[in-house]
Formats: sequence, C-alpha cells, structure tokens
Amino acid sequence: MSNPSRGRVLIVAGSDSGGGAGIQADIKAVTMLGGFAATAITALTAQNTLGVHGVHEVPAAFVAQQMRVVLEDIGADAIKTGMLNSPSVIEAIVRVLDDVAPHIPLVVDPVMVAKGGARLLQPEAEVALIEQLIPRATIITPNLPEAEALIGKAIPDAAAMPAAAHSLLGLRPKAVLLKGGHLDSSELLDLLQTPEGETRFLAQRIDSRSTHGTGCTLASAIAAGLAFGKPLRQAVAEARDYVRQAMLTAPGLGQGHGPLNHGWPLNH
Repeated sequence: MSNPSRGRVLIVAGSDSGGGAGIQADIKAVTMLGGFAATAITALTAQNTLGVHGVHEVPAAFVAQQMRVVLEDIGADAIKTGMLNSPSVIEAIVRVLDDVAPHIPLVVDPVMVAKGGARLLQPEAEVALIEQLIPRATIITPNLPEAEALIGKAIPDAAAMPAAAHSLLGLRPKAVLLKGGHLDSSELLDLLQTPEGETRFLAQRIDSRSTHGTGCTLASAIAAGLAFGKPLRQAVAEARDYVRQAMLTAPGLGQGHGPLNHGWPLNH
C-alpha cells in the first residue's frame, strides 16, 4: 500500500470535457500510479476528439485560491502545470509557488497548441511562461512545436534535438524532456537533458490515432513519480512506459485523435 504522506500531486491545468487530456487525464494518470491528485482548474474547455470548440477562462485570483487552500491543508509532494492560457494566471501561480511551495518539485508542461491545432496559450502569456514559470521548474516537457516556440528556432530532425535541449536548458529549468513524437520517422527519440548530461529514450512509433492527451498524461505521470521521491530519470522512464502501454491499449473512442487507456494497470 502507498505511503499516504507521499504521492500527493497538485495539478494546475485546464479541463477537457472529452476526458482524454487536461485535468481529467492528469487525475487518471496520478491515481493509476498510486498517487493522490488534487487540482486547480485554470480553464474550462468544450472539447472532444475532433478539437477544442470553446474555452472559458477561470479568473486568476480563483486559480490562486484553489492552489492555496489545497497546499495549506492537504499539501503536495509535486506540482504539475498544464494549460495556463493567460499572463495573469501564470503570474498568480508564480506568486503562490513562491509564497507556499518554493521547494516542491514542479513539472511544467508548456501547453501551447491542442492536438487539433487550436492555440491554448495567448501569445503574451509566452513571455510570462518563459521568464517567470520555467525558471522555477524541476523539469519542462515540451514537444517539438512547443520547443520551437520557446527557443525561436526550427528543430527539423533528431540531429537538431541535442542543441535545442541545451537551448531550452538555457531558460533555466533544472531539466528538459524534449519529446520527438512530431518527427516523421519510425524510431522516435525523447531526450532528457540536465546540466549533468543527457539520457536518450528510443522507441518505435505506435501507429495509432489514439494520441489525445499523451503530453498531459506523461507530465502528470512524471509528477507522480517525483511525488513518491523517485529520481528524475526513473520517474521519466516509468512515465514513458505508462503512456506507451496506455496508447497500445487505447479504447479507440471518438472520430478524431482518441483518448488513451489510462486505466490499463487495472487489467495487468
């Protein structure tokens, strides 16, 4: 049985009404990995496997209040951020982190664009993300389009990923997991970069349209590992394995990019 004093993850992200990504995916992943998920919801989306059809922002002060009441009572062993949308929300989150959670491991998934192409981060919020939140991160988990937006350079192939990861490390997170899933190749590279060196994770591409929520799920799974005190490299490796199995056993729902099978450990 899990130690009840460990494994607490506070997730600060948007809601996905389709249940495949965002807060819903985060809660499922943390729960299936034995942790306890608490949330601060930053936005509501009307969303399904075909795309994002509407976004309703939560006021920044209320996002901060959600965080504070959870941290002051339940506490957290790791914090994960996802969809943040606006500069005011990012600034409010940073104030709470500095006030009551400066030493808690922080996983920042820099959610910028939805799988269907809808922009989820206001352009002016990118500056706040880069200058205020990323420097506080234990690890950031950008995919290639997000990494290109963060560093302002194209990443055309796997050979360009190490230099890009170093550039991302220059934004002052403690570590970077640069995800290579957007590359057009059968073998995919994820690159974990820290000041001490790099770790390469190679895997064969899974031919599937059930890819909705992979980024959210991976970041939350990493946060769950860190919340249990696992070393970063182990947390990343185990999170990748969890997501891969969730893709391989996906239920095939919806007409677009379908959700994963977050509950696969129940059947193993």
